[in-house]
Parts: sequence; C-alpha cells; structure tokens
Amino acid sequence: MADRAPDGMSESGSPIYRHVRQKPFEPAAGDPEAIEAIERHIDQHLGQPETVLHEIVSDLVHIDVHIVPPQPGRPFTMLVTTGMSDRAMSVPAGHEDLAYLELLLALPPTWQLNEKIAPFKEERNYWPIRLLKMLARLPHEYDTWLGLYHTMPNGDPPAPFDASTKLSGAIITIPKLVPESFATVPVRPGKKIWFLAVTPTYPEELEFKQKRGAAALQARFDKAGVSELIDPQRRNVCRKRFLGLF
Repeated sequence: MADRAPDGMSESGSPIYRHVRQKPFEPAAGDPEAIEAIERHIDQHLGQPETVLHEIVSDLVHIDVHIVPPQPGRPFTMLVTTGMSDRAMSVPAGHEDLAYLELLLALPPTWQLNEKIAPFKEERNYWPIRLLKMLARLPHEYDTWLGLYHTMPNGDPPAPFDASTKLSGAIITIPKLVPESFATVPVRPGKKIWFLAVTPTYPEELEFKQKRGAAALQARFDKAGVSELIDPQRRNVCRKRFLGLF
C-alpha cells in the first residue's frame, strides 16, 4: 500500500520501496469513457496518432501505446499510454487528486517503431515501449503509486535497457515537450487524469538524486537539456569524479 512503511530512506530523505508482487493475474476490465477522453486529448493537443500498439492479453489494466508522428514545430515522435488510468493508484491520503495517471516519452523521428517489420522486434528499438508499459502497470501490480520525481531502476542492481545504451533506470518528470494544456484531462466528477513524462537515467543520476534530492538532479537536467526525448547515448550529467564524490 502507498502508506506502508518504506524499506529504507535515501540520503536526501526520500523513501525507498522494494516491490514484490503477490496478487494473481487479473484480466483488465477497462474504462471506455477514460480512453475516449484521452484519445480526444491526444488528437487535440499532440496530433493524430500514426498507430496504436494494442495489448492482446492484459493483466490488471489494458495498456496501449499511442504513437504520434512528428508535427510542425515538434520534430520527434511522441509515445503516450492509455489504460494506466483505468484504475486509481494507491496514493497517500490527501493526494486523491493524483490517483489517475498516464505516461509519455519522446523518440527521435528515425527510431524504428513499425511492429510489422523485423527492426521493431529488436530490443534496441522496443525498450522505450517496454519501459512505458512496465511503469504504467507497476502501481496496480504492487498497490502503490507513481508521482513526480519517483524513480525506478531497471533491476537490482540496475542493468542497461539494451546493449545499445547504458541508460538503466527512469525518473518521472514534468513533460517539457508537450503543451502545458496537455497536463490534465477531466473524465467525469472525481476522475481527472494527469500526464507525466518518463526520462531514462544512468545509475549515477539515480544515486545523485538519492544523495542530493530531485531538485538538484532536475537542475542538472535543465542545464544539459535533458528531457523525455530519449537519446541512448546522451551525456551522463552525474558522472562521478574524485574518489566517488559528486
């Protein structure tokens, strides 16, 4: 549960949780009204999706990924989830307004995303989609929640998402590459959906966040121009120096 005691605390004072799933497989029921609202929201603010990657078998929530091609003034591809918000997350008391969330990230226009051709089946092309799906389902698997500046390593110890990159974790951030008007969409009384971004990270960056806090890491991201636009070879903004000190 979101209000359970943390498994540890970082040096910056942030709680650390280690999740172990105990619930069985449960077919997703869905929320058609929410999906329709999100689809209209994407069309209005980002553009018409080129395709939607549909799940065939869904556990707990039905996670689809909408792929919006580059638009005038936005020379990259946007990936947006639907289905994460089918269920409320287990948010702490007083944060009920944040219970419904969808995730997004951006890819260079040259990224191979055609599921009908072989390159799409290669992990170097698929891992951003896998990351979105994993994070979108995580709160419902473990009765927890995702919010701004929550982090998730890719395993323990963290492993690169693919051999083509050293990125091995993610942090939830405020989207920088979509209009501010995209931030939320109301569905009905008591259900407002938020949209937050997934920014892949290096191990040193997550360690830096644990030591210095999210604001310090975000400041480094801002200075280096790091956003939800994935660059598998981007500069590590927290490379260690001088006997392991940041």
